[in-house]
Amino acid sequence: MNKSTIFLMIVVSALITFWLRAIPFIMFRNDKTMPPKLIYLGKILPSAIMAVLIVYCLKDAVVDFQAKGIAELAAAAVVVATYKWKHNTLLSILLGTACNMLLLKLV
Repeated sequence: MNKSTIFLMIVVSALITFWLRAIPFIMFRNDKTMPPKLIYLGKILPSAIMAVLIVYCLKDAVVDFQAKGIAELAAAAVVVATYKWKHNTLLSILLGTACNMLLLKLV
């Protein structure tokens, strides 16, 4: 693949991403109200997505508990504790990742 093809693919991906993010703002600008189904999805989906991500992240903890499970559960606990303490998502993710990497190297 040459550079122009790669550049074109990046530009197309960026444009699609931009328009997908802009569509809701274009459709519901001014005084247009959102349908009740969209309001419901806006309330329920963040929690559902987080639950799926937690299950996905901890799926290997049960299979190989001593090698990876302890580190993953400890890192998850660090993320929860840090978020409850500071309410800073980026800090929680960084500390949880650092804890996981450190424990994986030590165990």
